[in-house]
Amino acid sequence: MSLQASRNISRFWEWGRKIICVGRNYADHAKELKNAIPKEPVLFLKPPTAYVREGSPILVPLYTTNLHHEVELGVVIGKGGTAIPQSAAMEHVAGYALCLDMTARDIQDECKSKGLPWTMAKAFNTSCPVSEFIPKERIPDPGKVSLWLKVNDQLRQSGCTSQMIFSVPYLISYISDFITLEEGDLILTGTPKGVSAVQEHDELQAGIEDIVTMSFTVDRQDH
Repeated sequence: MSLQASRNISRFWEWGRKIICVGRNYADHAKELKNAIPKEPVLFLKPPTAYVREGSPILVPLYTTNLHHEVELGVVIGKGGTAIPQSAAMEHVAGYALCLDMTARDIQDECKSKGLPWTMAKAFNTSCPVSEFIPKERIPDPGKVSLWLKVNDQLRQSGCTSQMIFSVPYLISYISDFITLEEGDLILTGTPKGVSAVQEHDELQAGIEDIVTMSFTVDRQDH
């Protein structure tokens, strides 16, 4: 059996090669962190080792005391390409996932103040919790879905992808101009306002409308 045949897109987290994240894609979130509203997408990467699935905990890295949640719509690429035009971008989408972009905010702030990359703040193990795969037909318009996140049953984030500065087709086209997209890649499209810190033993629940929900507990790395 060929590698292609053995790949199951609904388990993209097992074999997808990269996670491309878009920062500051909701104006209110950019403002809450006192960032300028971007004129073009702000991109960073997470490695596939960042994936974590329900049933396993989100681990707080030893070097942070301020771990934040960011709930996001993830776009799963089903057909690779380079320099994909916006008009054809949605043909490259296999489906979606509800994702969290866990961020060591204290480390990110320190890196930003020194003009250094954010890798330690964004790319650690368990920094990308993901839901089950959502087939494309379940979300007819990725520009019109509501996301929410609760911590210990208290609503912290609630937003709609209609608030995104850069749309899904625009992001696919923009990214693919200089990073070839491959089957199984995940694009995180940014987070609405309301990010805040989580503590050890917190319970996080997140959802996309009535399409999918997921829950994770927060634990501390023990060494």
